[in-house]
Amino acid sequence: MCIRDRPWTQPLGSRIDRSAWPYRFTLRRSGVPAHRRHLKETVMAQYFEVHAQNPQPRLLKQAAAILAKGGIAAVPTDSSYALVCHLDDKAAADRLRQIRGVDDRHLLTLICRDLAELSHYAIVDNRQYRLLKRVTPGPYTFVLEATKEVPRRVSHPSRKTIGLRVPEHPVILGLLAEHPGALLATTLIPQGASEPLNDAQEIRQRYEKLLDAILDAGACTSEPTTVVDLTQGEPEIVRVGRGDIAALGL
Repeated sequence: MCIRDRPWTQPLGSRIDRSAWPYRFTLRRSGVPAHRRHLKETVMAQYFEVHAQNPQPRLLKQAAAILAKGGIAAVPTDSSYALVCHLDDKAAADRLRQIRGVDDRHLLTLICRDLAELSHYAIVDNRQYRLLKRVTPGPYTFVLEATKEVPRRVSHPSRKTIGLRVPEHPVILGLLAEHPGALLATTLIPQGASEPLNDAQEIRQRYEKLLDAILDAGACTSEPTTVVDLTQGEPEIVRVGRGDIAALGL
């Protein structure tokens, strides 16, 4: 189902089952006795076409409501499209990993709206804060010591660390503004592939029956974030990505 920024209209000759989200449409077959109707219901991802620079608040609120109910969404970021879900929903996190094709040893990332929210989930000293402030928002992921607000199942099992980032993309930032707290995320890389997806139409073709929402803001970059580990004293570059290393001032 494609959701655009225009009034919603009900398909002709259909009725709405409001008992579940997303709504399901069951076509009426005129002239066929009720006991002989074999109608198959398929839940498809809600498809939101949003403006890349000025995303429509109404659509972002609808997408946030889906996440609040345990949904999984594909969203654009400043590096590539990512899969996101509610941080405190274990079932959603397990399904996110299943869709991505990784097990519980694969570390997920917290996407935060700003540094104030990031510091709620990570222990940040003054030196680390100055570095974070220099390059955020932006395409960087920072590994930091997790606070007790981070569920143990999503932090590093032995080091108790977590990857966090503050992206620079109006759509994901707008979604965070409508969502209570950080989002648990992973880069949308298909199983067996090495590059992330950056085209919402391709994501729709591949994952429409697996996801609950897709936010289409057009193509974004397909380069991963630069990952910096701040837990070992001196900052350590774990992965060189889209974030400029020179901007870190290391």
